[in-house]
Amino acid sequence: MEGVIRALPALLRAAGGNEEVAEVAAFVAWRRAAGEALRCNAVPFRLYGRTLIVAVPDATWQRQLEKVSGQLIFQINSLLGQARVTYIEFRIDPQTVQRERARLRPKEHRIDEERALAQAECLRVAAQRIRDENLRRRFLLAAGSCLDRAGHTPEE
Repeated sequence: MEGVIRALPALLRAAGGNEEVAEVAAFVAWRRAAGEALRCNAVPFRLYGRTLIVAVPDATWQRQLEKVSGQLIFQINSLLGQARVTYIEFRIDPQTVQRERARLRPKEHRIDEERALAQAECLRVAAQRIRDENLRRRFLLAAGSCLDRAGHTPEE
Protein backbone atom coordinates (compact mmCIF):
# COMPACT_ATOMS: atom_id res chain seq x y z
CA MET A 1 0.00 0.00 0.00
CA GLU A 2 2.90 2.34 0.73
CA GLY A 3 4.00 2.05 -2.89
CA VAL A 4 0.54 3.08 -4.10
CA ILE A 5 0.50 6.07 -1.74
CA ARG A 6 3.94 7.23 -2.92
CA ALA A 7 2.87 6.83 -6.55
CA LEU A 8 -0.25 9.03 -6.25
CA PRO A 9 1.40 12.34 -7.31
CA ALA A 10 2.99 10.75 -10.40
CA LEU A 11 -0.25 8.96 -11.24
CA LEU A 12 -2.22 12.21 -11.13
CA ARG A 13 0.37 14.02 -13.28
CA ALA A 14 0.35 11.20 -15.83
CA ALA A 15 -3.46 11.14 -15.95
CA GLY A 16 -3.66 14.83 -16.75
CA GLY A 17 -7.23 15.97 -16.27
CA ASN A 18 -8.82 12.53 -16.10
CA GLU A 19 -11.56 12.93 -13.48
CA GLU A 20 -11.95 9.20 -12.80
CA VAL A 21 -8.27 8.82 -11.95
CA ALA A 22 -8.43 11.95 -9.78
CA GLU A 23 -11.45 10.56 -7.93
CA VAL A 24 -9.81 7.20 -7.22
CA ALA A 25 -6.62 8.93 -6.07
CA ALA A 26 -8.63 11.23 -3.77
CA PHE A 27 -10.43 8.21 -2.27
CA VAL A 28 -7.12 6.45 -1.59
CA ALA A 29 -5.69 9.62 -0.04
CA TRP A 30 -8.85 10.09 2.06
CA ARG A 31 -8.62 6.56 3.45
CA ARG A 32 -4.98 7.10 4.42
CA ALA A 33 -5.60 10.58 5.89
CA ALA A 34 -8.73 9.53 7.79
CA GLY A 35 -7.21 6.28 9.06
CA GLU A 36 -8.78 3.04 10.20
CA ALA A 37 -10.79 4.68 12.96
CA LEU A 38 -12.99 6.56 10.49
CA ARG A 39 -13.18 3.97 7.75
CA CYS A 40 -16.56 2.54 8.80
CA ASN A 41 -18.14 5.92 9.58
CA ALA A 42 -16.90 8.23 6.83
CA VAL A 43 -17.01 6.89 3.28
CA PRO A 44 -15.84 8.91 0.26
CA PHE A 45 -18.19 8.43 -2.65
CA ARG A 46 -17.69 11.31 -5.10
CA LEU A 47 -15.16 13.89 -6.17
CA TYR A 48 -17.06 16.75 -7.74
CA GLY A 49 -14.59 19.26 -9.13
CA ARG A 50 -12.39 19.97 -6.12
CA THR A 51 -15.02 18.95 -3.55
CA LEU A 52 -14.69 15.53 -1.96
CA ILE A 53 -18.10 14.24 -0.89
CA VAL A 54 -17.99 11.90 2.10
CA ALA A 55 -20.95 9.95 3.49
CA VAL A 56 -21.42 9.92 7.27
CA PRO A 57 -24.07 8.08 9.33
CA ASP A 58 -25.53 11.05 11.22
CA ALA A 59 -25.31 14.73 12.16
CA THR A 60 -22.95 14.05 15.05
CA TRP A 61 -20.34 12.55 12.74
CA GLN A 62 -20.95 15.37 10.27
CA ARG A 63 -20.28 18.08 12.89
CA GLN A 64 -17.20 16.37 14.31
CA LEU A 65 -15.59 15.82 10.91
CA GLU A 66 -16.35 19.35 9.75
CA LYS A 67 -14.23 20.57 12.68
CA VAL A 68 -11.16 18.71 11.38
CA SER A 69 -11.82 19.04 7.65
CA GLY A 70 -8.98 21.55 7.20
CA GLN A 71 -6.48 19.06 8.58
CA LEU A 72 -7.90 16.28 6.41
CA ILE A 73 -7.72 18.47 3.28
CA PHE A 74 -4.09 19.29 4.05
CA GLN A 75 -3.21 15.60 4.53
CA ILE A 76 -5.08 14.53 1.39
CA ASN A 77 -3.39 17.15 -0.78
CA SER A 78 0.01 16.31 0.72
CA LEU A 79 -0.51 12.69 -0.30
CA LEU A 80 -1.69 13.71 -3.77
CA GLY A 81 1.20 16.11 -4.29
CA GLN A 82 -1.17 18.89 -5.40
CA ALA A 83 -4.16 20.88 -4.19
CA ARG A 84 -6.73 18.57 -5.75
CA VAL A 85 -9.26 18.80 -2.89
CA THR A 86 -10.23 22.25 -1.60
CA TYR A 87 -13.42 21.34 0.28
CA ILE A 88 -14.92 18.26 1.91
CA GLU A 89 -18.70 18.00 2.05
CA PHE A 90 -19.93 15.59 4.71
CA ARG A 91 -23.35 14.28 3.69
CA ILE A 92 -25.59 12.35 6.02
CA ASP A 93 -26.08 9.11 4.11
CA PRO A 94 -26.48 6.12 6.44
CA GLN A 95 -27.15 3.70 3.56
CA THR A 96 -23.75 4.34 1.96
CA VAL A 97 -22.05 3.98 5.33
CA GLN A 98 -23.91 0.69 6.00
CA ARG A 99 -22.83 -0.70 2.61
CA GLU A 100 -19.19 0.08 3.43
CA ARG A 101 -19.52 -1.53 6.85
CA ALA A 102 -20.99 -4.65 5.23
CA ARG A 103 -18.16 -4.72 2.70
CA LEU A 104 -15.53 -4.50 5.47
CA ARG A 105 -17.25 -6.91 7.87
CA PRO A 106 -16.12 -10.21 6.28
CA LYS A 107 -12.46 -9.31 6.88
CA GLU A 108 -13.18 -8.37 10.49
CA HIS A 109 -15.10 -11.61 11.05
CA ARG A 110 -12.20 -13.70 9.66
CA ILE A 111 -9.84 -12.07 12.15
CA ASP A 112 -12.33 -12.63 14.99
CA GLU A 113 -12.83 -16.27 13.97
CA GLU A 114 -9.08 -16.89 13.82
CA ARG A 115 -8.65 -15.33 17.27
CA ALA A 116 -11.54 -17.39 18.68
CA LEU A 117 -10.09 -20.61 17.22
CA ALA A 118 -6.68 -19.87 18.76
CA GLN A 119 -8.30 -19.16 22.13
CA ALA A 120 -10.38 -22.32 21.92
CA GLU A 121 -7.27 -24.38 21.20
CA CYS A 122 -5.46 -22.86 24.20
CA LEU A 123 -8.45 -23.64 26.40
CA ARG A 124 -8.68 -27.19 25.08
CA VAL A 125 -5.02 -27.84 25.86
CA ALA A 126 -5.35 -26.31 29.34
CA ALA A 127 -8.55 -28.26 30.05
CA GLN A 128 -6.92 -31.56 29.03
CA ARG A 129 -4.37 -31.08 31.81
CA ILE A 130 -7.13 -31.02 34.45
CA ARG A 131 -7.68 -34.59 35.60
CA ASP A 132 -10.81 -33.98 37.68
CA GLU A 133 -13.77 -34.06 35.25
CA ASN A 134 -15.97 -31.78 37.40
CA LEU A 135 -13.17 -29.22 37.79
CA ARG A 136 -12.44 -29.40 34.03
CA ARG A 137 -16.11 -28.66 33.24
CA ARG A 138 -16.16 -25.71 35.67
CA PHE A 139 -12.93 -24.38 34.15
CA LEU A 140 -14.41 -24.43 30.65
CA LEU A 141 -17.67 -22.79 31.81
CA ALA A 142 -15.73 -20.04 33.59
CA ALA A 143 -13.48 -19.48 30.57
CA GLY A 144 -16.50 -19.23 28.27
CA SER A 145 -18.14 -16.74 30.60
CA CYS A 146 -14.98 -14.61 30.67
CA LEU A 147 -14.76 -14.59 26.88
CA ASP A 148 -18.37 -13.45 26.64
CA ARG A 149 -17.75 -10.58 29.05
CA ALA A 150 -14.53 -9.61 27.26
CA GLY A 151 -16.45 -8.34 24.28
CA HIS A 152 -17.36 -11.26 22.11
CA THR A 153 -20.81 -9.81 21.43
CA PRO A 154 -22.65 -9.41 18.13
CA GLU A 155 -22.14 -6.16 16.21
CA GLU A 156 -24.75 -3.46 16.54
